[in-house]
Amino acid sequence: MLPKIFRQRDDEGGAAGLVSSTATLGGGFINGAAHHPPKVIARGVDVFYGDKQALFDVSLEVPDKAVTAFIGPSGCGKSTFLRCINRMNDTIPYARVTGRIEMDGEDVNARSVDPVVLRARVGMVFQKPNPFPKSIFENVAYGPRIHGLAGSKSDLEGVVEQSLRRAGLWEEVKDRLHQPGTGLSGGQQQRLVIARAISVSPEVILMDEPCSALDPIATARIEELIDELRQQFCIVIVTHSMAQAARVSQKTAFFHLGTLVETGPTEEMFQRPKDPRTQDYITGRFG
Repeated sequence: MLPKIFRQRDDEGGAAGLVSSTATLGGGFINGAAHHPPKVIARGVDVFYGDKQALFDVSLEVPDKAVTAFIGPSGCGKSTFLRCINRMNDTIPYARVTGRIEMDGEDVNARSVDPVVLRARVGMVFQKPNPFPKSIFENVAYGPRIHGLAGSKSDLEGVVEQSLRRAGLWEEVKDRLHQPGTGLSGGQQQRLVIARAISVSPEVILMDEPCSALDPIATARIEELIDELRQQFCIVIVTHSMAQAARVSQKTAFFHLGTLVETGPTEEMFQRPKDPRTQDYITGRFG
């Protein structure tokens, strides 16, 4: 039996019954843990913002070709750790990261790793859709163009079409590619941003609460897209929605007060959590 929280309307806009209707598309709660090797491995990661420590000794393995959900109360370190994976914390002058984060065995914080190249391999989708003030076409073409991934105009057009198709947006925008991306609906904008992220063929996609600003219908579309994309990408999603984590992920990690409390297959985490703090958070006793 699902906990009561999953049988009612989700706090972030998921309509009643959405769990049962979308989980069967391949979400982790129904199908259990993914059996894939780790794409990202973190060992003993600490993060400091000035004198304040935000993360404490986080060690975690993120599987490839699967969705890993980071859950926990606001301010617990989920987004902070997410930003460590593609060195977004480098943009904060007083931030400091220690420990080791490997992607395919290579330390992402090594001096030999160019952060710009790393961020092409590790795409990011933020909470609020942030299309560039450019046309739909130019939003998607921007990354492949600056990274030299398309040798000709026809190649670039092919990359844009393929990316929009993979993001489930092509049929909706193919007749208005040269209109502003900002003119799309919120859900369409978020799918445009996802198309922009995958246009440079990343290996990892990081999503920081990608559905929190969307209505239930748009949320369902994004979740279906995430389930499709996990066949090809390593995906990490930060979410405050327990129902969403149950629907879309194969692995879940619970953060609290800057520490990683517990991690495991999503089904086990939600049905048989080992730590009482995990149980209390999932059932709504705190958070």
